[in-house]
Amino acid sequence: MHSNLRLIVDTDTAGDDVTSLLMGLLWPGVRIEAITTVMGNIPVESCTANALTTVEAAGRGGQVPVYQGCDRPLLRPLMQAAYVHGADGMGESNFPPPEHRAETEHAAHAIVRLLNEHPGELEIVAHGPLTNLAVAYMLDPSIVHKVKKVWVMGGSCHFRGNITATAEFNFYVDPEAARIVFQAGFPIVMIGWDICVRNALVGGEDLQRLHAIDTPTARFYRQVNRKALAFNQANGLDGVTHPDSITMAMAIQPELMLRSQRCQVDIECQSEANRGFSAVDTRPAPENTPAWTGGERTTAEVCLEADYGRFYRMLTAVLSGDFREFA
Repeated sequence: MHSNLRLIVDTDTAGDDVTSLLMGLLWPGVRIEAITTVMGNIPVESCTANALTTVEAAGRGGQVPVYQGCDRPLLRPLMQAAYVHGADGMGESNFPPPEHRAETEHAAHAIVRLLNEHPGELEIVAHGPLTNLAVAYMLDPSIVHKVKKVWVMGGSCHFRGNITATAEFNFYVDPEAARIVFQAGFPIVMIGWDICVRNALVGGEDLQRLHAIDTPTARFYRQVNRKALAFNQANGLDGVTHPDSITMAMAIQPELMLRSQRCQVDIECQSEANRGFSAVDTRPAPENTPAWTGGERTTAEVCLEADYGRFYRMLTAVLSGDFREFA
């Protein structure tokens, strides 16, 4: 069991973001110090309401502060994904408004403040567009040395995109923010869409077993992911995708990552056809080519393979409330 993991979770709360938050809120020994919300799947105000609703569903209402962040990308028009998760981001569940309210401090300011108050102690799990983190970095560049680790769900390593042929949604929505974060010097672990599809797609009998768990948490999980499941099945993915929750699971149990490589990662901002593409340089010796410009090439640790079996058991533990296997 991971003890004393302290997190800031940056999220565009919809669908699997909710599963990730539930995992962080319910896992023994994990403490979410703050949830920061950013536009992405849906407008930021809805992301904030969904985060508060999820905290309350986990029985933690009023105990975990939620800070609302950026309502648009740095340079681009607002882009959303209600077509995947429903207009409310929660599978068209239309839950009643949360009882609690967000804090008044802006998410980017909260990130800067918390990292300065607890240098070297907090990790960030980021599973939305990276706008809040980019703004926080611009407010105080010293935070790159004060955060313990940044787990980024975003991009795709030598694999297709999920919004265009080449781009994963989070990086596509705000490619400039992603580029700023990856070039800043943060201690990043990147978990791409490739990992989600290969190692975190739960369908068939596995999904039936999850759906058979009859707890309030499991019923909430089914409800918020039902639209995404239907969307996936209509688009050739037979199951629920868990990009955000496998990122959270990896922060909780890093041994979930079976293979990784330190790589130079750049995010495409100029091309329209390849906007948001994550160029992951996995070559052993890129300096041998004429295009090599020198300098530091390891901007991120990139996950190449994750343990689906362990992830599925972690998901089962969260939905059932039985963590004995991991004690």
